[in-house]
Amino acid sequence: MKKAINVAKWEFFEKIKSKAFIISLFLTPAIIILFSVLPTLLATKESESTKTVGVLDLTREYFSDFKNEIEQYKINENIPAYAILNNYKEDLSSDSLIKYADKMVIENKIDGYILIKKDDKNSLRVEYRSQGIGNFRDVARFEEAFNNFRIKRKLVEENANPALVEFIKNKVDVNQIKIEKPGEEGKGGFESVFFSSIIFILLLMMMIIYSGQMLVRSMLEEKSNRLIEILISSCTPKDLLFGKVFGLSALGLTQIIVWLLIGISLIGAAVIPMNAFENIHLIFAYFILGFIFYTTLFVGIGSVVTTEQEAQQITSYISLFLVLPTVFVISALQNPDSTIIQVLSYIPFTLPSVMILRVNVAPIPILEIVLTFLIMIISIVLVVNISAKIFRFGILYYGKMPSLNEIKSWLKE
Repeated sequence: MKKAINVAKWEFFEKIKSKAFIISLFLTPAIIILFSVLPTLLATKESESTKTVGVLDLTREYFSDFKNEIEQYKINENIPAYAILNNYKEDLSSDSLIKYADKMVIENKIDGYILIKKDDKNSLRVEYRSQGIGNFRDVARFEEAFNNFRIKRKLVEENANPALVEFIKNKVDVNQIKIEKPGEEGKGGFESVFFSSIIFILLLMMMIIYSGQMLVRSMLEEKSNRLIEILISSCTPKDLLFGKVFGLSALGLTQIIVWLLIGISLIGAAVIPMNAFENIHLIFAYFILGFIFYTTLFVGIGSVVTTEQEAQQITSYISLFLVLPTVFVISALQNPDSTIIQVLSYIPFTLPSVMILRVNVAPIPILEIVLTFLIMIISIVLVVNISAKIFRFGILYYGKMPSLNEIKSWLKE
């Protein structure tokens, strides 16, 4: 064990001093924040300038009401969010009007325009025509404004009380509250739960992929320059394997601590919500178990590679298991007790990521948490034993990559 610790120290200090590790230490959380937080901030950020929006009402019935309704939206409570322009002209046909309005959009004279018309069945049809189709907030506002004044108009036609019109207009939003204990409410809604789940899955995925590739390439380099033979002459293959796993795990733990400190600092800056760390003890436990499991797997399988191309192929195949849970993120958030999520919760390759998702969504029975911990611990022990047998032969195997039959014979030794 003393020699394994010495190997672990050597692995740790060699890797922590490398430029690649130092860059990834800060670049990885920056990338994750960029892809998970920035889009949300940009999507919720109000436009700083008034948008010019045309209205081409071919029915000649709705322009005034729509204009009055949409002008209620303001920037900073005093600047109109939209400048409404009437695109209808008496002396032009419908097709000519549409072509002229399209031309104004293409020439950037207006940001877009609302086309109001009736189809062949005399049904009302409303379109927002612009150069882009990602203006979700604008379209939602136009749709709400259009429906609001139509409801008002219909109620007035039916001689309804004006107070009833205002009552119907004022909608009640339904907020989601997670109940954790009787009388206690969980904090945060869908956005914060999604963020706190996906950020840790991405961190785990990127850290394992980076560490695994670094480890496999390191072993490949040691085999290529025959350094591995010198190491084996002074320690057993098992000591070398445990040393590499311990060293890389310590390196991963260092990354986690630095990332947690970065996350805590971002809480103060209101970039990351506080409740992202609500179940940090469970998330941290699954994170560590998943990292050790995959690291040991990379050590065992990575020891048989003989070329850079083989190393890339193996790390890519293993990484597919890490990417798989991200496909079920929305499904897990909406229905954490679905059959597919339950099954993935007991498969060692997907268990850490799926359980990181589930602990934030709904309460999980203590028995299930204990069971998943046991599955991961038993899986790690099995992978360590299998990897140790493969590693013992694989580190001194040169030439071509061993066949499955050769690996089976190693496992039987």
